[in-house]
Amino acid sequence: MGKRIVIALGGNALGNTPYEQLSLVTETAKPIVDLIAQGNEVVIAHGNGPQVGMINLGLATAAEAGAIKSDMPFPECGAMSQGYIGYHLQNAIGNELAERGMAKDVATVVTQVLVDEADPAFQHPTKPVGAFYDKETADRIAAEKGYTMVEDAGRGYRQVVPSPKPVDVIEKNTVKALVDSGAVVITVGGGGIPVVRREGRLVGVPAVIDKDFASAKLAELLDADLLVILTAVEKVAVNFGKPDQKGLDALTPAEARAYIAQGQFAPGSMLPKVEAAVRFAESKPGRAALITLLEKAKDGIEGRTGTRISQ
Repeated sequence: MGKRIVIALGGNALGNTPYEQLSLVTETAKPIVDLIAQGNEVVIAHGNGPQVGMINLGLATAAEAGAIKSDMPFPECGAMSQGYIGYHLQNAIGNELAERGMAKDVATVVTQVLVDEADPAFQHPTKPVGAFYDKETADRIAAEKGYTMVEDAGRGYRQVVPSPKPVDVIEKNTVKALVDSGAVVITVGGGGIPVVRREGRLVGVPAVIDKDFASAKLAELLDADLLVILTAVEKVAVNFGKPDQKGLDALTPAEARAYIAQGQFAPGSMLPKVEAAVRFAESKPGRAALITLLEKAKDGIEGRTGTRISQ
């Protein structure tokens, strides 16, 4: 019996430029189609950090140079990134399905995700987006554009925007109808386009929802069996980078919380993945989350590797 699986793709599955991405998604599609071939219903979510930052800054620079009439608001940049990343993924997955003689529709849904305007995240921008800069360039961009720029893990300076928690997925019924019809769906790209409700209307806001939290919320709403968070490591580890580093095979939500309290997982890296996995695992009995490498997804689902979080 196949499972309903939501897969959250990490940035390593997409690359940093459209050309690199187009090449990488061809490989990304193979393990995804392996899961579909086993009879699973697969829904795909993805990040958009480098892509949305590139679109935002590129259009702002073009507007300043007078090449276009105005810059592009951040929610619209998110929508543009959903479109082109979704196109690359549905193209690659569709081609891989066709190569294997599997007749399945693949569709991308431009997705809005409801957030709470009172979320404290709006007062404290933390989510890095876009390219890395040296300090001098970062200071200039901050002065010229009013962006908040911070040092990011020793790799340089990046723009940060608010990262509110997802409350609801606006297009959930459309996504569910497509999944129920047998389609492979790409949705909540980049965590979804953040929207708030003002006087009964949905309004886009400049923010980036963490794609792992958005994926967990989507998995919950779709009544998925499994949330698979794909990243650059095979297993979640404690004492990461130390001589006594230890990979974890399985965790209960309580064990995961104890490790979180110890500061075992890096904020902005493994921490949101573990927190999202815990949220989904606790949302209903029988639900589980898996954190592993893309190429190990099939083995992880079969219990041979990865870190499984369940009650």
